[in-house]
Parts: sequence; structure tokens; C-alpha cells
Amino acid sequence: MEMDRHREQRENLCASAVRALTGDAALDYRNGRLCRDLRPLPLNAPHLRRDRMANRLDCLRGAADGAALRLMRSDATLHSRLCPADPVARLVFELLEQLRCESLTPPGMPGLVNNLRQQFEAWSRSFYRSGQAESHIGNLLYTVAQISWSRLSGWPVLEETEGLIEHTRAGIAPALGVSLAGLRRHRAEQSAFAVHALEMAHLVSEMIRDAREQHTLDESADKTDDEATRTAVSLWFDFDDNENADEDESMAAVVTGVGRVPGASSDSYRVFTQRYDREIHPGSLVRKALLAEYRERLDERIATQGINVPRLAHALRIALAIPQRDGWSFGEEHGRIDGRRLAQLVSSPSERRLFRLERETPLADCAISFLIDCSGSMRAHIEAVAVMVDTLVRALDQAGVTTEVLGFTTGAWNGGRARLDWMARGRQPHPGRLCELSHMVFKDASTNWRRARANIAALFKADLFREGVDGEAIDWACTRLLARNERRRIVIVISDGSPMEGATVLANNARYLDNHLREVIARHEAARDVEVLGLGIGLDLSPYYRHCLAMDLSVQPTMAMFGELVRWIGGRRHAVSIR
Repeated sequence: MEMDRHREQRENLCASAVRALTGDAALDYRNGRLCRDLRPLPLNAPHLRRDRMANRLDCLRGAADGAALRLMRSDATLHSRLCPADPVARLVFELLEQLRCESLTPPGMPGLVNNLRQQFEAWSRSFYRSGQAESHIGNLLYTVAQISWSRLSGWPVLEETEGLIEHTRAGIAPALGVSLAGLRRHRAEQSAFAVHALEMAHLVSEMIRDAREQHTLDESADKTDDEATRTAVSLWFDFDDNENADEDESMAAVVTGVGRVPGASSDSYRVFTQRYDREIHPGSLVRKALLAEYRERLDERIATQGINVPRLAHALRIALAIPQRDGWSFGEEHGRIDGRRLAQLVSSPSERRLFRLERETPLADCAISFLIDCSGSMRAHIEAVAVMVDTLVRALDQAGVTTEVLGFTTGAWNGGRARLDWMARGRQPHPGRLCELSHMVFKDASTNWRRARANIAALFKADLFREGVDGEAIDWACTRLLARNERRRIVIVISDGSPMEGATVLANNARYLDNHLREVIARHEAARDVEVLGLGIGLDLSPYYRHCLAMDLSVQPTMAMFGELVRWIGGRRHAVSIR
């Protein structure tokens, strides 16, 4: 959790810098990628791809500054129109345009210039030390990148690899010399620069084509060199983001489970039928005697944890408090002059208590909704989740914070009656969401914890857990909070993976529900009406949620763990310790 927190802090810092440079409020960082409205922006050059194992802030800042300058200095429409069709030429052209933008740094920003230099040199060392520059084609690509960067930025080529590229640089200089000079001369004008960049890109493409043909004809060519060549070229092709390709194959599992990264799709979300959707109160579906047993079982689990609930409530009150105006404090020695006390100045010139101050009282004017994923895979974690949610709700109740405990699942497996209706109507293609939704209210906002404690224990009801449609559930939870008057509204989604409903996925596409979840979160983030947080149970949910936290509930919760939750929920505006 500590590592995730530091990573998120670094990404938030870089996102703030990018937004400040570009003036685009829709930009943000997610899982190491710059995104606009949660959609990853293309990586236009190999040195912008941050090594996932390198968590240094300067590396992330360099890539962020480079991406920001590309957005500021390059006309995307013009660039797309001029981009060559040949794959190798296109990649070289993309690199040259990126280096052009990075050479046009705003005045008075030496830190930005240093970030860009460090990032390019770090990538250069990584490429060189990986051995990819030892093959003929790898060395050619690396040399082109070095001399182009040096010519445009004015910095010398990397000293560590200067000897490696010297022979290749001498060989290609006569062919590329004129183009290189044109790049430097016209770097401030994109269209004029593109003429020389295209010429250079085609020349490099021809050199690589000739090298491949020569390598094929040479029967004595070493297979190791051939493999290194293919790897070097693939390393350059790797940064070219295809719109239909997945950037990441999977989310990073923290403890257990592996989730899927949602991909883009042009399909708009729709619902086949809402006829069988329902909102239920699970507590009313359980016999009172059995519900009492569930509550007793939950209490026993909580008692073994040894959590200091009053201390937790105090920490939550501090973390969620918002200063509220509460009248004036009179008789102060500084502040605004109190006209009613001016007479005292005449009668007692040494009197200093002639001022008044506006008094503010911290008030936790907040409503929090815990939205629990009740899909089948969550059944294994539900006891630990129930303990955590019940403890937090009890503490929040003591802190004066309004809470709701909600859940979402489906009314039947594999679509149920909604799917049968679809089949009876001829199985029209792409029907949209094709299942019976079941939204559950374990505790509503008007009921305090003491009165709702028995109903919260209905989470133990085994037959609640089927499949999950996260996007519509989040919209439902947000709509409930928007009907309230609290100034701050938070929905905490507790889940262990991607949305999944078998009938909908089979009738549409594998990413249909994923895409809708991303769209819902992006919409609420843009509107800033409700904060949507993702609490992953043994799984990193960052590909879906901008603000997320992964927790391992297989171990006994401690006050330190709840302290991490408090800082996360409160937005880490306060350094709260409840150890």
C-alpha cells in the first residue's frame, strides 16, 4: 500500500505539471500513462515509454514534460496528414516530431530542460546496455536517434556510447547531412520541418531495407545477430500504439487475482430491458433468527480485531472535516477592527483587544457510500469485507458522517429472464446489457449504524452473489448521494476485479462492461459531483479508477491498515496517525 501511495503521489505531481503547461484540465496520469478523460494518449517516441520497474520521479517527470510539449507544439491534424505509410519511416518521423517539440522549451524553465535531457539519456543507456545497439540495424536506429536529438537540442551525444556510434555516424552523415541541417533550421515551423523529417525518415527506411536484404543474402550471417536485429526493431515498434491494441495485458495483482485492462470500443452502452431490474433490502429477505446469527458471527470477528473505534472516529473526523463559518470571536489582539470597541481606545490607549476574528469550526459535512461488488468471486472475501465496512460505518457514524452500505449483483446467472426475452425476440445483434440487475440497500443514509447493524450482517447471505455490472451500480449509488445536501460526496467501490456478466459479454463484446465502467467514472470525475474511489481486494484497480487503493484482507486488519484507509478516503490532506 505504501508503494501504491508513493506512485500515486508521483503521478499526481506529474499530472499537475502537465495540466499547468498545456492548460488542459482533462489530462491526468493513470498507471504510468498520460490520459485525457481516462483514455491513454499515444506514446510518440521510444524514450517516452517509462520503464515500469523504474519508479524515479525524474524519469516520470521527463516523460510527462515531453508529452506536454508534444501537445503544446505539434498540430496533430497536420502531423497525421503528413505521416508516411511505410512503418519504419512513420516511426522515424514520429521520433523526429517528438524531438522537435522537446527542443522548443518555454523560456525560464531550466528544470524542464533538465528533465527532458535526463529522460532521453536514461533511455539511451537502457537501450545500449540491453545489447540492442550491437546489431547492425539496432545500431543504425540508435545512431539516428542520437544525432537527431543532439542536433535539435544542442546537447552532445551520450558520451558512454559515442565510440559505438562513431563508425555508423560517419557512414550515414553524407546521406543525412542536408536533412539534419534542415531539421535544426526549421524546428520552429512544423510544416517546413516535416519536409526534411520525411526525407530523412524515407532514407533511414531504405537503409534498413537494404540492410535486411543484405543480411538475407549473407549465408554466413550469425543467427544471434539476426535475433538481436529483430529485437532492436521490435523495441522501436513497441511504442507505436495501435488504437485497437491493448496497452497492458493485465492489471498488476497485489496479492491474489489478475484483472483485465479495459480497451476502447465504439459501441455505445444501452440496456435491452429494465423490466426485471429491482432494488432490494437483503435484511428483509433473511429470517430474523438467521439474521441475528449472522450479526453475532460478525461481532465475534470484529471483537478479535481489537480496533479502537473511538480513535478511528476521531481520525476520520479530522480527515473529512471542512472548515465552516461559525460567527465571530471578539476581544482579539489582531484581525478586523471592532467598531464597538473604539471607545475603549479613547479611555484606555494601551488596550489592544480591539479586534475580531471570523470563527471557523471543523465540520465533517460529508456523505460516504460503500458500494460492495457482490459477484461470485467476492464470496470468498465477504467476511473480511463485512468486518472492514461495519467498523468504518460505526466510526463514521460517531464522527457525524452520513453513510450508506449498498451492493450490486444480478437477479440470476447468465442473464436470466432478460436473456430469455432477447432469445424469444430473435436474438438481435448487440442488444446491450442483457441481465436482471439487483441493487441492494444494506443501510440507507437516514438510518444510523445502531439501527442498521443487523441488516449489514445480511452480507453473509450466500445466494446474493452472482454477477456484477459495475457501471450502472456506480451511477445508481451516485444518484442516491446527489439527492442529499452534504457538500462532499464519496462513493467507495469495493471490488476484486473487472465487471463481468456472462450474457452481456457473449451478446456484445468482451470489453462492453469495461468500457461502460470507464465512461461512468470519467463522467463523474469531469462533473466533480461525486468522488468515486476504487478499493481493490487483492487487486490493483488503477486502470479503472483514478483514485484507488489495493488491500490484502487475508491478514488480520490493524489500526495501521485503517490509518491508511483514513488517509486515502480523506484525500491525504491531513497527516493522521491512529496507531
